Amino acid sequence: MDNTHESDLQFINALGWGLLLMLWGFTILFDFVPFGVGLLGTGLILFGANGLRLLKGLPARDGNTILGILALSWGGLELARPILGGLFGYADLDWAIFAILLVELGLILLTRGLLRIRRAGIANARESV
Repeated sequence: MDNTHESDLQFINALGWGLLLMLWGFTILFDFVPFGVGLLGTGLILFGANGLRLLKGLPARDGNTILGILALSWGGLELARPILGGLFGYADLDWAIFAILLVELGLILLTRGLLRIRRAGIANARESV
């Protein structure tokens, strides 16, 4: 990796961490900001960092994508607590949200695995032609 890519990576890392820490600090400092808003912001920052990496010609990080999806989902579920209370009235909402996130993570990992198998099969089919 050349110096330009290395400096781009350092910039993106510094920008991402700086924005994340500021967002988390403001979310904790100002009590009126709902927890879900901080989670939504976290997901957007993670997606933004990956988008910036792609714009600079660098590979996206799978971890950022997965954590971004989970943070956005968790934030949306936290903000939807009044609606979820009606759907899962019998259960503790924290556990219901955790269960939904586990199912979502399982679907993400399963999809990634199936796509890799499919890509490997397509590559093998091209080689045999």
